[in-house]
Amino acid sequence: MEVSSKLQDAWQGRGITSTLLLPLAGVFALSAAIRRALYRRGVLSTQRLSVPVVVVGNITAGGTGKTPLALWLAQQLQQRGRRPGIISRGHGGAIGASQVREVRADSPPSEVGDEPIMLKRRSGLPVFVGRDRVAVARALLASHPECDLILSDDGLQHYRLARDVEIAVVDTRGLMNRRMLPAGPLREPAQRLLQVDALVLNGPVALPVHGVATFHMDLVGATFYLLACNR
Repeated sequence: MEVSSKLQDAWQGRGITSTLLLPLAGVFALSAAIRRALYRRGVLSTQRLSVPVVVVGNITAGGTGKTPLALWLAQQLQQRGRRPGIISRGHGGAIGASQVREVRADSPPSEVGDEPIMLKRRSGLPVFVGRDRVAVARALLASHPECDLILSDDGLQHYRLARDVEIAVVDTRGLMNRRMLPAGPLREPAQRLLQVDALVLNGPVALPVHGVATFHMDLVGATFYLLACNR
């Protein structure tokens, strides 16, 4: 989810811009709470797959390092003899609401998004993209029945897909002003972090969450690419 720099600046505190957006944030928070309650009570049904599902997501708008962590987990699972498949929303790609696509190493980023291509090239695993995570996962398993685990890059709020493990990632921005969208960065209340199976802090983050297994990660660049040439 891309957000403007002005809005991100407003999320750093509880100034006038953020405060003016509180009514909209209240509507968003109520809608999210009702939706989650409907899934929790079984009014809206979750769909369970034939293999375990691990979701790597976040509760804040914008990137937090989910995709690099998903790639690392995929590689670790491979080393331990598992055969995971990866599913993703395919942000930045031109994928329709009902479309599902398998990502190839040479797939156009304009169609499937750039991060899924990176996942495909770096892992060599089956990678499928689409808005409906359940349909995407089922398509992946139908095409690659050897897969014994689904790793979802993002999708913490996609409750229709039942999951066995939830991992939430928080980066150096933390939770900023801790308000819900659009008055703040949160897609779900901060208390949602108490319900995940693991919390991963990307970089120096001061965010104590008691009772949740917490891990630390750092993104380290190893290769430089020349993006422009002098003529």
